[in-house]
Amino acid sequence: QVRLVESGGGWVQPGGSLRLSCTASGINFRLYTMAWYRQAPGKERELVARISGGGSTDYADSVKGRFTISRNNVYNTVPLQMNDLKPDDTGVYYCHVNHTGRGFWGQGTRVTVSS
Repeated sequence: QVRLVESGGGWVQPGGSLRLSCTASGINFRLYTMAWYRQAPGKERELVARISGGGSTDYADSVKGRFTISRNNVYNTVPLQMNDLKPDDTGVYYCHVNHTGRGFWGQGTRVTVSS
């Protein structure tokens, strides 16, 4: 059974940093592209960053240079380091993986950036 559990969200002032983490189970983790999405209030869910099994990364233009996605294939985790946070980064952040043709999501972790 595929399970994704996010952690690390919270409140931070603009310019601050947060580190999210996703722990995956039920898959051969090292083989899969893992992704972080976010959903702001009243908006559609959007891709933030993804990392392939080989370590190649992709970022949304809005977070390039500020966010860094990585992976640990020993502990099956996908950290997302978020620096220089802006109010527009506010939302619920979700971990995602495609497995056997189906998308799986975690429960999400809330990030609030405000002064």
